Amino acid sequence: MEKYAVSSDGQKIHYQEYGNGTPSIIFIHGWLGNGEWWTAQQEYFKDRYHLVTMDLAGHGKSDSSRTDWTSSRYADDIKAVADAVGSPEIILVGHSMSGAYVLEAALKISSVKSLILIDTLKNLDEYFTQEQVEEFLFTHYRQDFKNAVENILPQHLFAEKTPVDVRKKIQSEFLQNDPETAINLLIPLYQTDFRTIAKQIDIPVRAINSDASPTHPENNRKYLKDYDYVTITETGHYPMLEKPEDFNMILEKVIKELI
Repeated sequence: MEKYAVSSDGQKIHYQEYGNGTPSIIFIHGWLGNGEWWTAQQEYFKDRYHLVTMDLAGHGKSDSSRTDWTSSRYADDIKAVADAVGSPEIILVGHSMSGAYVLEAALKISSVKSLILIDTLKNLDEYFTQEQVEEFLFTHYRQDFKNAVENILPQHLFAEKTPVDVRKKIQSEFLQNDPETAINLLIPLYQTDFRTIAKQIDIPVRAINSDASPTHPENNRKYLKDYDYVTITETGHYPMLEKPEDFNMILEKVIKELI
């Protein structure tokens, strides 16, 4: 059922609910994504848990008139949905940039009992400033966003075995945005040192990471008190889309261990 929650700055945040049970699992997409990225998870888990998918502000069916794009605002989007759902026990699942935002949201939502990060925050000591990203990435977006999406980003987002249909889907959705919008939606990720936030997290944090780049658990455990991860092989940055059956089995095991 499609619903809307209202974030701290009045933005209407679109979300959908499926199934029943405990805990409630809220899935949050990455950059330029939407709740439909989790369709395979909805079908797989809806008979066992209460599932919620949402669109962050600026994404999907949510409002996009926000003027101050910050990580705190994104965290407030997640909190607005969590408050609307009203569950006493919540697991937040954050993909890509939303891995950082679920950390921040967890500090605002007392009912969050654990976090699951999807191919994100693989090394909290690897930190890029906004200036570095401006120089090496955003300049390409402004000069020729289509070329960046089709020729530069695939080197970082896709693996050799990423299905062609997944590549086309992601690229098509990216290209529905103009360059400045795409940049504004991503900038908050580089304005905050999430290591400071990670140090405040007292709940378990688990990750499902692609083998396309290494995970550094020893660095993450310097900040996160209870961190562990599982590797899903032969995928790029979108394992829930690239190998949904394998991903669902891994996610199911992680959820069972957490609850």
